[in-house]
Amino acid sequence: MKTTRFVTSVVKTAQEQTPQMPWARGTRRAAFIAKRKGALELRKTA
Repeated sequence: MKTTRFVTSVVKTAQEQTPQMPWARGTRRAAFIAKRKGALELRKTA
């Protein structure tokens, strides 16, 4: 009984939330990488 309730809640949560797919985060990831590269350039010149 306890296991059934747990599994049911896990399945319900999984259906409610949509995980972020790797290809959907391209813009955000590109911005982060650009920011990081800019920080590296500043360190090199300083």
